[in-house]
Amino acid sequence: MQELPVVAKIDPTNSKIKKTRLAEVKLPIGESYKHVRGLVDTHKLHTICESGNCPNMGECWGEGTATFMILGNTCTRSCGFCAVATGRPDPVDWDEPQRVAEAINLMMVKHAVLTSVDRDELKDGGSIIWYNTIKAVKALNPDTTLETLIPDFKGYADQVQRIIDAAPDVVSHNMETVERLSRQVRIQAKYRRSLEVLRVLKEGGMRTKTGIMLGLGEKKGGSYSKHGRSCSRRCRCTYTWPIPSANKKTFTS
Repeated sequence: MQELPVVAKIDPTNSKIKKTRLAEVKLPIGESYKHVRGLVDTHKLHTICESGNCPNMGECWGEGTATFMILGNTCTRSCGFCAVATGRPDPVDWDEPQRVAEAINLMMVKHAVLTSVDRDELKDGGSIIWYNTIKAVKALNPDTTLETLIPDFKGYADQVQRIIDAAPDVVSHNMETVERLSRQVRIQAKYRRSLEVLRVLKEGGMRTKTGIMLGLGEKKGGSYSKHGRSCSRRCRCTYTWPIPSANKKTFTS
């Protein structure tokens, strides 16, 4: 996995550095956390919360929810910003869709989120498991809205169409950054291909969404306007410490 270069280092013991509330991480404790932990373990599931080393895991699990990651926890791609392991994935688990649906049912959440690793080695790109999981979740949890964060499926229209046919409430596919930095940030992905995936989803009647990371070296006035034509919603966030003097991780053009 590609490491992001650190431009400046911060001494965490320096009491003069004022950390914002956003820099605080909630410890994973409480009955709700234990409940989610038990569901994940019992149903032998993966979450992006754990595999991606998300600092918000304690907060989300403490509220009784989690983002399930299907198709295993080993990705065939090696994006520089992502902590999920890269390598040869395990064989597809065809019983996983039903276990995910049952876990969401036991969590009794109003809104559920699914994501996955990339499975470029599979002929269907993992789209069949995606379809089966969405259908299983909707069948067992008719009152729960379902959001899906999908890979690009290498742009294959038939695989993207499977997501449209399964009809989740929201389909998200993250652009991650501006076009100038895309090749460095998402090594095996293609910026224009992701735009096309969003376009196909939107024209297929899906409520679409994309996510953009800030602080990777984009320039003032960098254009995100291209996403707007294919997205119902855009989210912007940062992977950097939210204070001016913090460690700044950047990509250069």
